[in-house]
Amino acid sequence: MKSNQANSAAIRAFRILEILAESKRPLSLADIVAAIELPKPTVHRILQQLQESWLIARSVGSRHYECSSRVNRFSLNLIMHSGAAVERHAILRDLAEQIGETCNLTMLNGTEIVYIDRVETQWPLRVHLQPGSTVPVHCTATGKLLLSLLPKGKRDKLLKTLPLPASAGNAITDRIMLRREIEITRKRRIGINNQENLQGIIAVAVPVMLDRNRACAAIAAQAPVARMSLDQLMGYVPALKQAAESVRETFTAGGGPE
Repeated sequence: MKSNQANSAAIRAFRILEILAESKRPLSLADIVAAIELPKPTVHRILQQLQESWLIARSVGSRHYECSSRVNRFSLNLIMHSGAAVERHAILRDLAEQIGETCNLTMLNGTEIVYIDRVETQWPLRVHLQPGSTVPVHCTATGKLLLSLLPKGKRDKLLKTLPLPASAGNAITDRIMLRREIEITRKRRIGINNQENLQGIIAVAVPVMLDRNRACAAIAAQAPVARMSLDQLMGYVPALKQAAESVRETFTAGGGPE
């Protein structure tokens, strides 16, 4: 009986984490109670246990709950090393061979972009980054793209607090200009980095969409301007979109992060 009760408690706690992860915004106690249909005292007790274990956290300036950075790291590690990672790497490899330049798969994690996977070009002139590496949001193609596709509340919150270091000469460090750039990117649904993170390096990104409104990741191709112009790289957008659709299927098949 005790074992069954422990299992039931673990499943309830996991379900609450699922509810928080699926939500587009931090949730109140009442929101979670309504979603899980358990008594309020029970949900409150589980939330306290999850918070004490650093699995959830209170949203800054409110009493609402959201998944913690510990859970975010867990989910990223799972994605990077799960069985589907092999299939996603093969898709990136084929794309890199087709374009002849470095291609990567990234996700948004807080105020940074995390490389989930990456296939480097064989050219001598390239940028070496390993999966798990992070880059800024405001000056990268995937960063601006994924930021633009966030729900409005989260997007506005990040735009107000996002660090804006001058990574390279073309980096946008003015919040008003960045907001305009994000609006353009949202309409275009293509992220562009024109020597904003590293001098001499350009990139183009497209989203990996779980559905019409939710992007779970982005695929990008990057190249040195000495080898390819931005217009030339934009010409590979159809190939990027096809690869993004193939990657989407790896996330949604067999109960992925829907």
